[in-house]
Amino acid sequence: MRRSLRLLARPEAGALAAALVIFVFFLVVAPSFRSMAAFCTVLYQSSTIGIVAVGVGLLMIGGEFDLSAGVITISAGLVNSMFCWYLGVNLWAGALLSLAFCLLVGFLNGWLVMRTGIPSFLVTLGTFFVLQGANLGVTKLVTGSVSSRDISAIDGFTSLQKVFAWSFPLGAATVWITVLWWALFVALAAWTLQRARIGNWIYAVGGAADSARAVGVPVVRTKIGLFMTVSFLGWFVGMHLLYRFNTLQAGNGVGNEFLYIIAAVVGGTLLTGGFGNAFGVAIGAFIFGTTSLGIVYAGWDPNWFKAFLGVMLLLAVLVNTYVRRLSSAPAPAAPAAGPPVPVPAASGKEG
Repeated sequence: MRRSLRLLARPEAGALAAALVIFVFFLVVAPSFRSMAAFCTVLYQSSTIGIVAVGVGLLMIGGEFDLSAGVITISAGLVNSMFCWYLGVNLWAGALLSLAFCLLVGFLNGWLVMRTGIPSFLVTLGTFFVLQGANLGVTKLVTGSVSSRDISAIDGFTSLQKVFAWSFPLGAATVWITVLWWALFVALAAWTLQRARIGNWIYAVGGAADSARAVGVPVVRTKIGLFMTVSFLGWFVGMHLLYRFNTLQAGNGVGNEFLYIIAAVVGGTLLTGGFGNAFGVAIGAFIFGTTSLGIVYAGWDPNWFKAFLGVMLLLAVLVNTYVRRLSSAPAPAAPAAGPPVPVPAASGKEG
């Protein structure tokens, strides 16, 4: 019984069960869903959300939010694209400049949250509006429209495309390199949370920041680093979008920040911080990819997708809350002599 409770208390337990149910459901109702090509398309869709969601999940475990995570993906691509198109320099230089820009945005988000005490929800909401307005305004000013220019003829495009937007055939299917990058980032995040000292810091600052500070955990540096991690992964997805489509629409990206948060919450990450893991967030992103494409393969009206996401989010929060209470409840008293043995409290870390 105690072992069952401990398994249920793992962040990814509920998400894994939900992912299996949803995947089997669409296998049954959508014949075109039963192919390797469809599965690879689901993985690709999941990876474009899952890469940023990994960083958002780590940040939420650390007790903070980043509402600018969706828009910064487009900002990253626009900085790279317009800088190189306007000045005629190699795209690698623009990519590095874009990376520095995104890391600076992440640093400012974290620094403002920690130095002013303003909730991260409000700070990053302000950043969201600044980036959204700048994306539209600067793009219109430089290019005369709300889309960037085609950069496929600029030096460095081919090599950067191989890094961020390469694909290879697998039978009749196509596998995008973002799927491999996604797996790598999830594995790295999981190792960091479970094996590295900074993983303990992330759980500590998210669960009880004051207590963590009292025992010497660098709370400010840890949280600023988490904001910068989200910005880095947003930059990575922005590079993929730019080098896959050669051009970007300045108004895109709005609303994706909620998909990242939903993936993390559905994967077992608590909104209150201090609980969750990378595998759960990955499963949450996979549920998103399965659902968004499963509806299309089933021939249903895609306008119902957002309603489905809302219901899924509410159910995930309710299930996570129930499981945490169940796993934290004291075990029944033993019939024989000896004191009752309490069930260990739920933890986002593996036992």
